[in-house]
Amino acid sequence: MKTAFSRVPSIDVFRAFTMFLMIFVNDLWTLTGIPSWMEHTATQTDGMGLADIVFPAFLVVMGMSIPFAIQNRIDNGQSKLQISWHIVIRSLALLIMGVFTVNFSELNGQATGINPYWYEIIAVAAFFMIWNVYPKAEGNRKYFYISIQITGVIILALLAIIFRGNAEGVETVTYFQPRWWGILGLIGWAYLGSALLYLLLKQSWIMLIAAWLFFMLFNIAGHSGIFGKGEVFVGNGAFHAFTFVGILLTLLLKRFVGTEGTKKFFSAAIAASVLLIIAGFLLRNFFIISKNLATPPWILICSGISIALFLIFYWLVDLKAKEKWFSIIKTGGTSTLTCYLIPYFVYSFYALYAFTLPTWLTTGSVGILKSVIFSLLIIGFTTVLGKLKIKLKI
Repeated sequence: MKTAFSRVPSIDVFRAFTMFLMIFVNDLWTLTGIPSWMEHTATQTDGMGLADIVFPAFLVVMGMSIPFAIQNRIDNGQSKLQISWHIVIRSLALLIMGVFTVNFSELNGQATGINPYWYEIIAVAAFFMIWNVYPKAEGNRKYFYISIQITGVIILALLAIIFRGNAEGVETVTYFQPRWWGILGLIGWAYLGSALLYLLLKQSWIMLIAAWLFFMLFNIAGHSGIFGKGEVFVGNGAFHAFTFVGILLTLLLKRFVGTEGTKKFFSAAIAASVLLIIAGFLLRNFFIISKNLATPPWILICSGISIALFLIFYWLVDLKAKEKWFSIIKTGGTSTLTCYLIPYFVYSFYALYAFTLPTWLTTGSVGILKSVIFSLLIIGFTTVLGKLKIKLKI
């Protein structure tokens, strides 16, 4: 039986908006003469720009979706073991794609025997072959779709085997490996731990808050040097902390939906947002704000900003019925992975054919407008692909 609390349109819009921003900030490298506040802040610099806020917001909205996704599977009669298996398989797919994407920039075409840009195009095409949402089919057509998926797996395996990186000579050859997990891999790790913990603890507010607190304290401990140098765990719990903020925000919303408690929801969420931001600036006395280092102030401040952003979308979309305002980016919220991967094709083909835009189109405010249009075009192209039954889903 379906639950009454099955969809909150503002969550889809929030996800679409973060996807739009992610494509936009990922395109800023093509520009010159733009404000520094729009870009990533250097690792050891105390501060953050617009680009440093986008990934945390995406993790928060992913966390907001977890209670819905798990509840839908429970409503469809799936056991905890079946749901756990789905979570593991989904996370593994993200980790595989993440590891491939981080190896792209390390590939030595001469040593590997293939142009790096063609390597990237073929790998991403294989992602689509494996994880595309194929129509339900029987008989020969079903086996045809399975054969495409198997071919995609073989292609990825071969690409991993032939990979050679940083190869100036035999002594310096490196092989395919998790140099770091990439954005997709980080999402995979955050989803794996957070979704499994939610499935285990979902009936207990106290335990879920304790889980968020654990990841925050773990991160603080890591940056305090308690575990020595480097990361003990991916982001030392930073990405899981963001995801749990999203989970808790959805549960807070769920508690008041369909009641007279909207004002209570806003009051509680605003209070949480303000407290997180204040806590972040207080911790700035001990740690710098740094996305690349995933520091505690960055986590807390970005968590507070993400909550505030969602409240704006909730007010506009769910309370004021303005969902149509965001229809131009709607696909970004429903075909998110496809949107994220399409630019890999675009940039690779640009490089292969030495395609460049005039300098005036990539400079200053005109360049910013170019990147906005680029983001909208990617989302629009993803919409077209969806109509052609090409859409990634894991």
